[in-house]
Amino acid sequence: MPRIGKRRSAPARKRIQRAAVAASAAVLLFGPTAALSSAAPDPGIGLPADLVAALNRDLHISPEEYLARADTAQQVAAFATTAQRQFPQVFGGAWLDEQGRGVVALANGPGGDEARGAAESSGFVVRNVAKSETTLRGEKSAFERWLDGQPEAVSSLVRGVVIDTVNNSIAVRVDKVGLPMPNFIDPARVIVTAPPVAAETLPQAAAVAEAGAATVGGGDGFAAISGDSSLRCSFGFNGIGPAGNTVNITAGHCNPNLDDIGAATVHESLGGNKVGPQIATYQKSVLGSQDYSIMSIADGAAGRFQNNQVKVPGAAPIAVDGVATPVVGAPVCKSGSRTGFSCGVVNAVDQTVQVGDRQLTQSFSANICALPGDSGGPIVTGRQALGISSASSVADYPICEIPNILGVLTGNAPQLFAQPVSVVLSDNPGLRIRTS
Repeated sequence: MPRIGKRRSAPARKRIQRAAVAASAAVLLFGPTAALSSAAPDPGIGLPADLVAALNRDLHISPEEYLARADTAQQVAAFATTAQRQFPQVFGGAWLDEQGRGVVALANGPGGDEARGAAESSGFVVRNVAKSETTLRGEKSAFERWLDGQPEAVSSLVRGVVIDTVNNSIAVRVDKVGLPMPNFIDPARVIVTAPPVAAETLPQAAAVAEAGAATVGGGDGFAAISGDSSLRCSFGFNGIGPAGNTVNITAGHCNPNLDDIGAATVHESLGGNKVGPQIATYQKSVLGSQDYSIMSIADGAAGRFQNNQVKVPGAAPIAVDGVATPVVGAPVCKSGSRTGFSCGVVNAVDQTVQVGDRQLTQSFSANICALPGDSGGPIVTGRQALGISSASSVADYPICEIPNILGVLTGNAPQLFAQPVSVVLSDNPGLRIRTS
């Protein structure tokens, strides 16, 4: 799976690297949540068997606990938005801990007692910390200034710096161990992450077969073809465009012809290298600071996309009922046409990460394995739409079992980087996700 974009000169790469250190995020280093009861799920809970199996395998939690934690995460998100505005001198961030509890970090300062009362009355655990988010942003800026003066050999290997609210510190993502760091960076907070890559090139020209007839949901596969270039990806969330047309929201890098938006044809993947007739065209593709495409579904296929389903190809779906905000510690599950459902927890939000020669901003990441072909697929928390799969740190592996085992042994879990759906909707007034 090749990197996206052309190779740039060393000065250009350094400018990109400096700009990539622009994140305001939280990094979570605890792994999948602790095991809970594995009692049979309530038949009325509305989660498909494949998703329940992924929750049990990857997070060791029941479907009921998954939904409860996802709901708590959105309560935390709402509180954090208010606290950032009302208590800027003491608010130190908010997240879900390993037990699924909402945690609010508070430093000493004006408004501290009021902030504590508000957090506790909302049912959140208060953690006393030394630094507010405002102070941490100052430390991040100091690191950026330090990095700006470093040689290319150092700066080119720093993938980003983030505000780590869970540990009340600054965390740095790097490509390799042993890089020099300023003395105010805790060595334990220097995290080695393999460079993320994205997209899957079809091995040969696709053979057109008869059109499918089944409902198409997020996680089903498609092939995008433009001349001799073709990419295999996954459909994201079904939606409704500003003009009322039927659309699907997937990844921008899944368009093989970004210079001519309407040139690529989109075909349903029917297994192997077989595809159906043209089913959609690209209405808009963005690849750079964001990574998303809006596909316009052909009239003859629109009825197949007029649903709110996220699923494993050929299996029962989960019905999306809203749009969520990424929260550190929140349980999330992705669906993709190559690896199906897999689950993890969000470990960074509102971050910038370098993918090849582009910078993905406002992204979030989770400790989930995704492989080529999963790109563009949907990520949910509870039953809510959260993001679009953009890039993976383990894309070079043939199966997820290998990086998952290595992650357990080394502590370097797979990372899936994602485009938040909320940002896509904000950038496109009138665009809606189909919900219950």
